[in-house]
Amino acid sequence: MSTSLPALAFAGIGLMGLPMSRRLLAAGYPLSVWNRSPDKCAPLQAEGAHVLETPAELCAEANIVMLCLANTEVVREVVFGPGGIVEGARPGQLLVDFSSLEPAATREMAAELEARTGMHWMDAPVSGGTPGAASGTLAIMAGGREADIERARPILAHLGQRLTRMGEVGAGQVTKVCNQMIVACNALVIAEVVALAERSGVDASLLAEALAGGFADSKPLQILAPQMAASEFEPIKWHVRTLLKDLDTAVKLSREQGSATPISGLAAQLMRLHGSQGYLQQDPATLVQLYREPQP
Repeated sequence: MSTSLPALAFAGIGLMGLPMSRRLLAAGYPLSVWNRSPDKCAPLQAEGAHVLETPAELCAEANIVMLCLANTEVVREVVFGPGGIVEGARPGQLLVDFSSLEPAATREMAAELEARTGMHWMDAPVSGGTPGAASGTLAIMAGGREADIERARPILAHLGQRLTRMGEVGAGQVTKVCNQMIVACNALVIAEVVALAERSGVDASLLAEALAGGFADSKPLQILAPQMAASEFEPIKWHVRTLLKDLDTAVKLSREQGSATPISGLAAQLMRLHGSQGYLQQDPATLVQLYREPQP
């Protein structure tokens, strides 16, 4: 393993964090990892990662500490809670957060971390799902100081096909909200389309192929429509709860900014209805069940 490369640390070895960490290891970076459930780190440990017991320990040797966590509350706990990053952070280090969080909370946490430790914050949420994470083709939308983003760019080139600086801290999260509004609303319409085609006697498994290259085409269409038509809900590649969280963030942001988001507001309610029926931990391909099953 090359010692000329900066030491990295990664917290959050989940559906996205695992393949992203694997790519960093494959690129030769010294990597320390932490996860609330340590067993999820076992594959990375076998590939050369150093598993640590607390988030604070991630800062011991790493120049850049990366997070890929479930939501704002979890990030706050990992950064500022007992044994958190704040206890080990120091000036000159950079926190790169791939999680999808509330923009205002991101700005508040970034300011607090820098004030207490001197560590800078870069929000860098991603889009592309687990296939993009595994292939290194994620779209990365970043907020932070230009110098910090340029510092991280060579590393993030192993994870994404494109890294775009959208503005200061929090701007990446605003961009991810916009991304998720499009993705979630698209997923819900695709579910309607598949169910309508089925009820009308059309082979819904042909929809993605038939519409490919036209104005209705999209990556969600190509991924979700065949899964929905075949009722293939496993393996779980992403979660309904994630889309619901992001839609709720979009509605909250729209209220804060005085911007109308009626379609996303309706999508949030439909996603919440679906989640309430036991689908929160399931793949969004299950959204088609909203329109196949009679509602109470």
